[in-house]
Amino acid sequence: MKYMRKKRQSDTVPAMSVAPVSAGQMKKLLLEKCMRAVFFFSAAASILALALICFFLLVNGLPVIGKIGPIAFMLGTEWRPSDIPPSFGILPMIVGSLYVTAGAIIIGVPIGVLTAVFLARVCPQKLYRVVKPTVDLLAGIPSVIYGFFGMAAIVPLTGNSIVSACLLLGIMILPTVIVIAESALRAVPEQYYEGALALGAGHYRAVFAVVLPAARSGVLAAIVLSIGRAIGETMAVIMVAGNQARMPVSLLKGARTLTANIVIEMGYAAELHREALIATGVVLFVFILLINMSFSALIRRGPS
Repeated sequence: MKYMRKKRQSDTVPAMSVAPVSAGQMKKLLLEKCMRAVFFFSAAASILALALICFFLLVNGLPVIGKIGPIAFMLGTEWRPSDIPPSFGILPMIVGSLYVTAGAIIIGVPIGVLTAVFLARVCPQKLYRVVKPTVDLLAGIPSVIYGFFGMAAIVPLTGNSIVSACLLLGIMILPTVIVIAESALRAVPEQYYEGALALGAGHYRAVFAVVLPAARSGVLAAIVLSIGRAIGETMAVIMVAGNQARMPVSLLKGARTLTANIVIEMGYAAELHREALIATGVVLFVFILLINMSFSALIRRGPS
């Protein structure tokens, strides 16, 4: 009986009551839901904008590529839209874009990465307060100002040529490389650096052998974005590159890029000529897409 009585008493334990949600908590939950909706619609708007651009380029560009012929369009060396019959070969512009972009990367990326290492791991605080705003200021200078600088300071030395465009674009991509690479370097846990020092490495060896490889994905992102900036730049390239629609024969001769070809001729182009320029934009879009896919593949591959 005693056992049964105790059991009954234990069965009558009062249930836990749920505390009511306060007005402040309700307001916080409502705010979180609103912000989730804002973020969702922002992401959806970005995706929609990209989809519309792709749709416009493909609908207006692919038919003319089929009309001209993919081989004649991509591998043709003559761009003469005013001839009868006209010629629409964009190989000279493709080669010119590759030359200019590769030259800009060769010049700008090493300088940018080393500058990022200096700012993140070497630069004194007082000097950092001067150098960092200067780098940020470079990112805000308009392209036409860079073009004027190239015409005044670079063209007199190297002429309107591929070299001039490479030098100018190498300067223009510096802020992109420096800012993103520095952020990646500062994101590396300090334990990596301290562990390298504990194993006997010096300061610079720890930075270049441990910290910099650990920031590999961020540095690659900086390089990819700088490639996109270089291959997509128009105004500054038009002002210094010479803009000859012919196959580049020398780095000291002029060339025309894909973007410059579109901007120079779109104002007066009509019918097939205009469609060919839109198809040129399709080729440029595919180049950027391939670059981004290569970057994603490198990130997934990880360090070897």
